[in-house]
Amino acid sequence: MEKQADETRNQFLNWTVYQIYPRSFYDANGDGIGDINGVIEKLDHLVALGVNAIWLCPCYQSPNADNGYDVSDYRAIAPEFGTMEDWQRLRDETKKREINLIMDLVANHTSDQHDWFRQARSSRENPYHDFYIWADTPPNDWQSVFGGSAWQFNEPTQEYYLHSFAIEQPDLNWENPRVREAMCAVVDFWTDKGVDGFRCDVLDFISKDIRGGKMFQGPRLHEYIRQLFDRPKTKRLFTVGECQADEAYTLQLCGKQRGELTTAFQFDHVRLGETNKYLPLDFTFDDLRNILVKWQNFTQENDLLYTLFTDNHDQPFFLSRYGNDRALRYECATAFAALFYLLRGIPFIYQGQEFGSVNSFFDDIEQFDDVETHNYYKAHKDKISETELMQQINRGSRDNARRPMAWTKNEATMYGFTTKKPWFAPPSRADEINLETDRNSQKSVFAFYQKLLAFRKENEVIRQGDFTDMTTESGSFIYQRRYGESRAIVACNFDKEQALTMPTLFNRENFRFALGNYGEQSPSAPFRPFEVRVFLKT
Repeated sequence: MEKQADETRNQFLNWTVYQIYPRSFYDANGDGIGDINGVIEKLDHLVALGVNAIWLCPCYQSPNADNGYDVSDYRAIAPEFGTMEDWQRLRDETKKREINLIMDLVANHTSDQHDWFRQARSSRENPYHDFYIWADTPPNDWQSVFGGSAWQFNEPTQEYYLHSFAIEQPDLNWENPRVREAMCAVVDFWTDKGVDGFRCDVLDFISKDIRGGKMFQGPRLHEYIRQLFDRPKTKRLFTVGECQADEAYTLQLCGKQRGELTTAFQFDHVRLGETNKYLPLDFTFDDLRNILVKWQNFTQENDLLYTLFTDNHDQPFFLSRYGNDRALRYECATAFAALFYLLRGIPFIYQGQEFGSVNSFFDDIEQFDDVETHNYYKAHKDKISETELMQQINRGSRDNARRPMAWTKNEATMYGFTTKKPWFAPPSRADEINLETDRNSQKSVFAFYQKLLAFRKENEVIRQGDFTDMTTESGSFIYQRRYGESRAIVACNFDKEQALTMPTLFNRENFRFALGNYGEQSPSAPFRPFEVRVFLKT
């Protein structure tokens, strides 16, 4: 049994996951909102790119106070996205293409429109009342992640309920065994329908220590996760947690014998040098390299699977925050891609990344949709100038990654996203940065991604090999992957022209040039800004 589990686990290293935010991916029925049939229509794009797994952000029924992360029915598809029959057809079409399907599991909270909460808030005697967390008076001064008090008064019961996020997202009471049974039933419902795994939203919030002052990572977290996933039906699933975990806690969540998660996201590299994501960065690329090396070494030493990502639906684009998204957009996009996705771990690509998408700029708060963004604006509008505040919001808003995909350069069709008015304004640079323009360019980010993912698929040294940091100079990152007799060396110069000192091992062995974003180069040629070169010995 243990050998079978190891084989299943190792197979996950062959996955390349593409994250889809369905509302903004592609509109197939012309109502201005992306939908499940739109995902089906674009599956061949994903095959051409080279991915073999999809993480589908929530498509459940929801009033959309937080764009689907406020679920009002876990077993129903939101009408704007389609029907359960459409979802089943998506599952069938992904199977035909050997694409794995990961659903988003939102287990910490529901929508305030969920029937459980509608009943719970009506009376203290209602059977569902204890599905949520209540207090006669707030027992602490916890603040919501989205700003303001985490406690909201409920008039019918004369109590406060806890909401770690938006007011419309009341936290479930996982201390109640009926809640745990209900969420296990949700997992089983989708497992029976054929999903291959779950991305678990803010999973470490499901256990709290209210008296001890811990809003997340409470004392029963591991017990709850095992109840969800350490069962015969769910052991085969791929599970990735969104958790605020350091090394020690990651080991507890993802250790091979723990029966909890396959892997977990860590966010050190996307929070590099910041007080919060709205404020200017203070970082060096050496800091970025050191974070990646730390996690590569830690996960390797402890035989953990690692998530390789730069972008998701909750972050402004990495390229705009840490790179040059103007003159060197292609170079930065491709350097970051090679640097991350040739490391030891499982690649996660966010929609639009494959053609170098970047942040937008809008000068009016009404051009933003995200509840977190609006709360930030309200909290700061009387403290700093409108100009400075809008600069911060444009830099840090989650809306940067949530605007409709720019498939074509045709503005009349909203850049190929829809034939009608889109639910949200397209990216401000969509006429310049779109898939059609990129694929027709001599410097195509998409073409580089295709080569990169094909290289990963063809070389077991990349998928299964060990990692060794071989960096010798500031402003660069050189690492080796090793598997048996095979070797790969990845060398990246971040931001200035210099001749990197290549490792002695490289100089004396028979490596060949395999991949680069400036074309084929010898090891001794000076590196240009954001140049990456990959050399292979088999």
